[in-house]
Formats: sequence, structure tokens, C-alpha cells
Amino acid sequence: MTVTAGVVHIVDDDEGLRAALIRLVRSAGLEAVGHASASELRDALSADVASCIILDVRLEGENGLAVQKTLRDHGNTAPVIFLTGFGTIPMTVQAMRGGAAEFLTKPVTDSVLLAAIHRALELDTTTALKRRSMNDLTQRLATLTDREREVMALAIGGLMNKQIAGELGTTEITAKVHKGRVMEKMCARSLPDLVRMAETLGIGALRTR
Repeated sequence: MTVTAGVVHIVDDDEGLRAALIRLVRSAGLEAVGHASASELRDALSADVASCIILDVRLEGENGLAVQKTLRDHGNTAPVIFLTGFGTIPMTVQAMRGGAAEFLTKPVTDSVLLAAIHRALELDTTTALKRRSMNDLTQRLATLTDREREVMALAIGGLMNKQIAGELGTTEITAKVHKGRVMEKMCARSLPDLVRMAETLGIGALRTR
């Protein structure tokens, strides 16, 4: 199995089990960090590093499902792998509806747990790439002037420079210049590339008169 880069956060108030899980994860070539409580976990999570969380449903004074909800409410998308000896069907359903990557019942074999960890890290890596791409596009869009945004909306609707000029009441040369600046600022290699960016950003084509 290919080793996936990332950090595995292990949250369990059983010190012995936590240590055993850390050894298992590290034996697979992965970085592992143990936490005795959810508060320790929240302080250690970073959006800049691909990660996943192995979380016990029953922590001392805490409920793992509530911890999962709190993480999601605060915008943390690290995949959660629940590992518990007290699983029930309603509990499993609640966890999965809350976005859990896996719900595993103890005892679980090393191979099953490690496979779940690799899937979770791959998922978080993909999510992080999409998030960075979206942030990058949003920053590029913010550099456009109001007129350039108008031109972009008209261009992705398939209008030629002459038609864009007619819609804006300007010259074809001016429309061409604005369109060129849009392409440059958005780092679009072609019009189809610009259309895909607009779709990602949720920008629709401007309706013509």
C-alpha cells in the first residue's frame, strides 16, 4: 500500500490504547499524535496539513459525536474515523450523517484500521487541494474591476469582442483590452478555461439585451 502523507490525530482517554494506536500508525510510516481529550485535539489541528482523526465515541466527560459536530461547526473538515467498543446502529447512522469517514467497532484488525486511515488522508488531501484552488480563484476574482467583471460575465456567455462592446456601449478595441486583462488576471489560458473558472466560482453569464 502506498504511504499517504499526513497527520493522524488519535483521541482516546485510555492511555494504553492511545499509545498502542500511535505505535501502529507510526509503524505504517505515518505521523501520529495522541490526545487525551477533544480540547487537546482542537488546539493541535491545522488546516495546512492533510490529517484525519481517530475518535473514541465515549471519552471521559465528552461525547465523540458531539465533538464531531463541534469540529464541523467550526469549519474543520478533517475526516473522522470512529473507533468504539460500544457501537449501535443509531449511533453509526448519526456518525455517518455527521460526515464520519468510517465507524469501526473494537476489536478491529490492524489492516482494516490502516486502510481506513489511508482512505481518510487521501480524502483530506483532495479536499485541501480543492479548497486551495477555490481560495486562489476567489483571490484572482477580487483583483478584477467592476467593468472587468461585466466583461467576464459577457465573455463566458459566448459574446465576441464586438458584441461585448455593443452591450457596454464602448469600442471594440476597449472591449478587447478589458477582456485581455480579465484573462491575464484570472490566469485563464483560453475562453473555455475562463468558463470553467466561472462555473467553479458560481458566476453565471450576463444576459444580453
